[in-house]
Amino acid sequence: MQIRLWDINLKVRLTGEALFNMLFWMYFPFITVYFGATLGTHIAGIIMAVPPIFSMLGSLLGGALADRWGRRSVMLVGAALQTIMFAVFAVSPSHWVDYVAFIGIGLGGAIYRPASSAMVADLVPLQDRRQVFATFATANNLGAVLGPALGAIFFFQYRQELLWACASVMLLYLIAMYFIVHETLPSTGKETRPVQSVGSVFREQWQGYGIIVRDKVFLVYILAGVFALITIMQLDLYLAVYVIDYVPAQPLFSWGGQQWMLTSTEILGWVLGLNGLMFVLLILPVTKWFRNWKERNVFILSSLLSGVGTFALGFSTNIWFLLLVTVIFTFGEIVRSPVQQSFISRYAPEKARGQYMGADSLQFTIGRFLAPMTVFLSTWIAPIGIFSIILLSALISIVFYVLLFRMYKES
Repeated sequence: MQIRLWDINLKVRLTGEALFNMLFWMYFPFITVYFGATLGTHIAGIIMAVPPIFSMLGSLLGGALADRWGRRSVMLVGAALQTIMFAVFAVSPSHWVDYVAFIGIGLGGAIYRPASSAMVADLVPLQDRRQVFATFATANNLGAVLGPALGAIFFFQYRQELLWACASVMLLYLIAMYFIVHETLPSTGKETRPVQSVGSVFREQWQGYGIIVRDKVFLVYILAGVFALITIMQLDLYLAVYVIDYVPAQPLFSWGGQQWMLTSTEILGWVLGLNGLMFVLLILPVTKWFRNWKERNVFILSSLLSGVGTFALGFSTNIWFLLLVTVIFTFGEIVRSPVQQSFISRYAPEKARGQYMGADSLQFTIGRFLAPMTVFLSTWIAPIGIFSIILLSALISIVFYVLLFRMYKES
């Protein structure tokens, strides 16, 4: 499905999200390192497990309200909250206010995402969804090419200016959505409902999620995703700490007696930049290569490559070896992204699509809650031990994916 044939909603979102993510990747990969330096690695490992709890609540609420209020309204609320929190982060007088603002940014994004994904499913035919989701993933990772390398300089030296830029871009995107984007909630979701108290609304939404949680196939899918994402999320968690603490400054190239030296922080920027570059260049062709693969096999391949690639990081601190294994675990992440979104958009019933999209994000929020434990445990466990835990998590996800598709075929 060519971009010129897309609905105007999708075109606006593709442009806005690409611009915002350019700035997002200039600060996000360094957040754990930032709080570790200011508050201590031990405390950082603990507090980085808290934001996903708020994100989980935001995802559930955002998904439920997307089926009640509509996709556009919920996306506007999420974008507005992010804009405000970026401004708070920029003028923050203390590290703890920084932390609260960071939680708020994550909460706004969590509210936004289920409605955003549901809007794609509303507008795109089933056979084209993998390609469209892959295109959005490409745009969202376009900033990951240059973002981390630039962020290694700007986040630590010009943090306030960077955060104001994020707030400004988010505000412009908010305005564009308000004036251009139209509602896409299917007619089945536009039922007339009596006026209810806020408490009644929340109770109704939680009852709806209770039904979803009792869906055994969906529950196994979430568990598989949690363990898979614990591995994938280490890129900006333990991997960042490991590179900063254990990888020495070293030359990238030597030529004619001259050396291009990189510090540990710059090496991290190169690793993250390679990760983003691979996403931008490969996600669309990889989606085409694997379009005839069964979803079961794609999920298993993803977990295997991510786990083995991340585990291999512990065997050498040479920059070229680090870049090689980055290729391996990034490829595992790439093959997973569009298939995951297309799977849940197909599995979810139309009238509860927003709620299922919100519940689908549970794997991200729970994974984000558990993933920082590697940073916490690194105080007592050697790097190879942490990488072994990460590999074990990937293997557990494979077991759950095998179980999932046995159940799904039988259902």
